[in-house]
Order: sequence, then C-alpha cells, then structure tokens
Amino acid sequence: MDRDEKKKQADELHEELTNARGIVLSGFEGISVAQDSELRRKIAGTGAKYKVVKNSLIERAAKGTTVEPIAEKLKGTTSVALTEADPVALAKALTEYAKDNPVLTFKSGVVEGRVVSLKDLVAIATLPSREELLSKVLFLFNSPAQRVATTLAGVARNLACVISQGVKERKFKEAASS
Repeated sequence: MDRDEKKKQADELHEELTNARGIVLSGFEGISVAQDSELRRKIAGTGAKYKVVKNSLIERAAKGTTVEPIAEKLKGTTSVALTEADPVALAKALTEYAKDNPVLTFKSGVVEGRVVSLKDLVAIATLPSREELLSKVLFLFNSPAQRVATTLAGVARNLACVISQGVKERKFKEAASS
C-alpha cells in the first residue's frame, strides 16, 4: 500500500472514530474464520461496524478523538467494533459473544466519550436497550394522563346515570310553560 492509500484509510477511520458513540478495541488471536464470521454477523445485527486494523493505523486515525488515549499502547492483533447508534446493543453483542468464545479479548473501549474498562462494558451490556428505555418513559408520561381521563370520564358517567334515573322516576318538575 502506498502512502496516499494509507492516508486515505487513516482519514476514513478518523471520521468513523469521531462520529462513533461506542468503540471497543479487542484482541482476537486464535479466532477461526467461522468464529470471526459469527462475530461479524452479531455486530452487524446491532447496526455497528467491525474491522481488523493495524495498530499504527488506529494510532494515526485516533489523533484528536476520544480514542487517542487508549490507542497509543496497543499491542498484538487488534479489531475495532464501533457504532454511531446504540452502544448498549454493541456491548451486549460483544459480551455475549466473548462468553462463548474466550479467544476474543477486551483491550479497551470508549462509550459516549469516556474510556471504559471491561467491568464498565459488562455493566453497560446489562442496561436496557434504547427502545426499552423510551417505552418506559412514554409509559410514565402517559400514566397520569390516563388516570385523569378515566377520572373525568367516571364523573361524567355518574352524572349521566343520576340524571337518567331522575328522569325515569319523574323526580324533576317540568318547566312551567308560559
């Protein structure tokens, strides 16, 4: 690869690292092709990207991004999983995969601009997804409004029942017509 191609690759990776909300760097020495394909499918299912990248390229591309502090001391083979959408989904996919395939080792990560450890990544993986959280918030917003509507409907229903019963039992005087 010539210098221009390397610069282009570094610029593309820099752009992806800048826009990413969740980035996980991992080692994958000893992973088979079948295991790698399975991992790529799981990560793609979350809307994230997965690449095997040279450490020097990561180091060059990370300059000026939140990944810069963790990219300087990389050793061995490194893969990058990154997402612009939901870092929780990516963390879930990676931790689930790593349980079944211990050859995938966590090196470091950045979520929402903060460097995370393996313990943090596992904690993030236990969080509910964005959709679950949004549905819970909407339920909480809707619940008081639903109670008010039910209460108001009950008052109107009770008033209608009282008036109906009064009419049936002829409890109301007819208005004098003059």
